[in-house]
Amino acid sequence: MGNLRTKDLSKIGYHNDQLRSLVIGIASKNFKHYSKQQLLDLLVEIKNNPEAFLDNELTAKIAQKVIGKTDGPAFKAYELRDEPVFCKTYGGKGIETSAKKQMELANLLPVSVQGALMPDAHMGFGLPVGGVLATDNAVIPYAVGMDIGCRMALSVIDETDGFLKRFDYQIKQALKNHTHFGMEGGLDVRQEHEVLDNLLFREMQLLRPLHGKAARQLGTSGNGNHFVEFGEIELLADNALGCLPAKKYVALLSHSGSRGLGSAIARHFTQIAMNTCKLPRHAQQLAWLDLDTEAGQEYWLAMTLAGDYAKACHERIHSNLLKALGLEALHVVENHHNFAWKEQLANGREVIMHRKGATPAHAGELGIIPGSMTTPAYLVSGKGVGDALYSASHGAGRAMSRQKAKESMTVSAMKKLLSGAGVALIGGTVEENPLAYKDIETVIAAQRDLVDIQGRFFPRIVRMNKE
Repeated sequence: MGNLRTKDLSKIGYHNDQLRSLVIGIASKNFKHYSKQQLLDLLVEIKNNPEAFLDNELTAKIAQKVIGKTDGPAFKAYELRDEPVFCKTYGGKGIETSAKKQMELANLLPVSVQGALMPDAHMGFGLPVGGVLATDNAVIPYAVGMDIGCRMALSVIDETDGFLKRFDYQIKQALKNHTHFGMEGGLDVRQEHEVLDNLLFREMQLLRPLHGKAARQLGTSGNGNHFVEFGEIELLADNALGCLPAKKYVALLSHSGSRGLGSAIARHFTQIAMNTCKLPRHAQQLAWLDLDTEAGQEYWLAMTLAGDYAKACHERIHSNLLKALGLEALHVVENHHNFAWKEQLANGREVIMHRKGATPAHAGELGIIPGSMTTPAYLVSGKGVGDALYSASHGAGRAMSRQKAKESMTVSAMKKLLSGAGVALIGGTVEENPLAYKDIETVIAAQRDLVDIQGRFFPRIVRMNKE
């Protein structure tokens, strides 16, 4: 097959991005022995008379797409349910009304099966942050979120808490030299990881131009509430971390996601969902992709890759820092909290489980629930509660918008707050000041039926995006 390009398809009337992506994928698989001109001639025939190609296994998908674009609207309209599906709310007194209403709207979708709202919930895009939604064979890009695969990673280190004081300078230098935050740029040393060899970067049209940026941003963190921090973790007796004794250890904790790769995937497929799944205007952000469709399958593959990439970023961050400081990890705990999974409910029904800022908490599953720069993060194990859709909160949750946090806290006041808590901050903004978040103790207490506490991590040296 000749080197078929999207501009060649545009010249013969294939203007839709999704259609062009489909054509190139099918052509590379089924028409390898065609010359470029032979293939273009065939595609012109399909475009001009698609019905004639519906019975041919090799051309049927292209013909169906052409018919869908030329003969009528390539979308289906849906109405909302009269009553919402069952949704259990935890810590409801501390959740703003707007977040509850946003969750109720999601529970009215015709594909919704069950919902749950975690005690850290606050308003977001699509689902509220802290929202969990089980759907029937449908994935909602905005219910996964823009930062696909945003996650936590904790390395418990074979050092006592005294290490942090003795090597304070070296730790700060390592954080400055081996982490990078923000939308642009990357680390000085190019990072390597097998995730960059994933065939999807070559096979999926959307992903091909994103490979270079993914390579540049590997091992870096975003802005906002993303962080990399050293601190001390106190493991409780009979903890679930194998054979680690109950005592204090040094630990490294990071929070970030899939960077520009995940954002581009989210934007692309959200637009496809909103173009093909028509809902009442106030619910349009919750448009979904049927997993039996080409777009649904493509999103699932791309989402999975973004999750793997986010995991790879954390692996590089932890590896680089530990190597620079001559440290070793005794145990690593990590979890996604912006993702969708295929799971089963207690009754055996298979669903697509969206966790938008929620920690997976199946029975015995380990996770990390952070507080703020001056409050502890909790290492927990799930209890597998069905009403909570096997989930827990993903943090303390915001008590203030970023704008309100900026208006209510000065830089000098934040420095005083951090100093009083024994925390050193590199970068960071007043938008992320500790008072901008809910009380982590209240949030943890509201989900005592969902998780068992295994340990508490206290931040000591924190790196965040610069102002």
